[in-house]
Amino acid sequence: MNRRIGLVVMYGIFVLMAILLWSSISKTFFLPTIWTLEMAQFAMVAYYMLGGPYAMLTGANVRMDLFYGNWSLRRKATIDVITVLFLLFYLGVLLYGALGSTAYSLGYWGDAPIAFFTGLITGAEEVGRLEQSSTAWRPVIWPIKVIMICGLFLMLLQALSEMVKDIARALGQDLPEPKT
Repeated sequence: MNRRIGLVVMYGIFVLMAILLWSSISKTFFLPTIWTLEMAQFAMVAYYMLGGPYAMLTGANVRMDLFYGNWSLRRKATIDVITVLFLLFYLGVLLYGALGSTAYSLGYWGDAPIAFFTGLITGAEEVGRLEQSSTAWRPVIWPIKVIMICGLFLMLLQALSEMVKDIARALGQDLPEPKT
């Protein structure tokens, strides 16, 4: 799933370039548009959040190889199992915060965002006043927050996948070495 999403999202850089190109053209030859800066930010967030799991899958993430590069595959896997636990905790905290922020942007004022989303599914809750950006364009914020939740969830799944592979390598299973 992350491979397919990543292969589609990697073309998002062209969307971002088109938005910025239009911004430059409109400021030079026409009246400046008020939506281009914020739309470029939204496009970059989507590109980054949905492309991150693909980067982890393909091993394109940056790593400090001062010591790590010379270690055996089994030792690397053992260290990766330990460090991915920190990543999982961090992603869990980010995901919970993103759920709370998205619930707020959908008009929920309480302190139980998971119960709010469960209530949306069952019909016990409903969407309130939608949060809008404070800029002159004033777009609603919830779509980009939903994309952030999806990206964090996909990153969490990919981290779990990498942890399972690293546990197998640390236990001596003959799996191919991750791409670096």
